[in-house]
Amino acid sequence: MECALKACIAKKTKRYDFPNKRIAIDSYTHDLNQLVRVAGLQAILEAEMLRDQDFSVNWAIVKDWSEESRYDRHDAGAAKGLYSAVADARHGVLRWLKRHW
Repeated sequence: MECALKACIAKKTKRYDFPNKRIAIDSYTHDLNQLVRVAGLQAILEAEMLRDQDFSVNWAIVKDWSEESRYDRHDAGAAKGLYSAVADARHGVLRWLKRHW
């Protein structure tokens, strides 16, 4: 999800543009909520969560991922839950992000 959000941010920079320093600094994070804000997707995310309850549940699962959590031990159910929240074809977070990059 982090890479997908960073692709959304990169899309806002046009060829030959001099990158905005604040956006570059704010993008240097693994915090998905901050990346949503930097990408300018906060209002769109909130609207999608109101429109689609299943997506809202999936975002709640995905947003808690962190750089540190990738080193934690997780049971198979938690791993499958995260994968499903990302990859669900109708309500997944990746499906939503692909519409914005």
